[in-house]
Amino acid sequence: MSVSSLNGVLAGASSSGTAKTDAAAIAENFDSFLQLLTTQLKNQNPLEPMDTNEFTNQLVQFSSVEQTIKTNQNLENLINVTSGNSSAAIVSFIGKTVTAAGASSNLKDGVAKWDYKLNSDAENTTITIRDALGNIVHTEKLSLSAGKGSYEWDGKNLAGGTSAEGVYSITIDAKDADGANVQTDTTVTGIVDGVDFSGSEAVLSVGGVRIGLGNITEVKSNSAS
Repeated sequence: MSVSSLNGVLAGASSSGTAKTDAAAIAENFDSFLQLLTTQLKNQNPLEPMDTNEFTNQLVQFSSVEQTIKTNQNLENLINVTSGNSSAAIVSFIGKTVTAAGASSNLKDGVAKWDYKLNSDAENTTITIRDALGNIVHTEKLSLSAGKGSYEWDGKNLAGGTSAEGVYSITIDAKDADGANVQTDTTVTGIVDGVDFSGSEAVLSVGGVRIGLGNITEVKSNSAS
């Protein structure tokens, strides 16, 4: 068995994917190596004995790859433990009050609430609320002052009836006295009642409103002091 053939064996083991599959590959290839070595030793020409240095070097290479695989296994174990701890930390959000950037809020018990922040006064502001299908259910024109504020909707829709409970989104089209757009940021606040791990990133649920972890700006405990 030549050094070049062993290099192919080692390359195949190191490119198979995970530490577990690599370990299985190197074990299988090492068995093949020993079988070939035994066969060649039995069939060698006594007048031209094989170069043992070549096989010694090959054994050293196997040992090196095995140590690398063990290191990869340890790293994978560490990643799994860290991931588990991260999931536990995310689950700990349940029952806590969070504030997050977003335009969606839950209409419940006759009220849906949004907080907003205006960079400057907005004399001509139009509030538009849409249901989950994007249908406009409420509009209102207001004059808002710069700074932080909140907007509450009682669920009354354009038809004069009461909208069903559920998730609704708000759009605040704010303009100053000259008709220029005013920067507006909206946030929602609520108690986390669930976590969804089905996607690539965990998503919190607040009364049916889905909130990404990256959108959270504040977390408060609801424990009694």
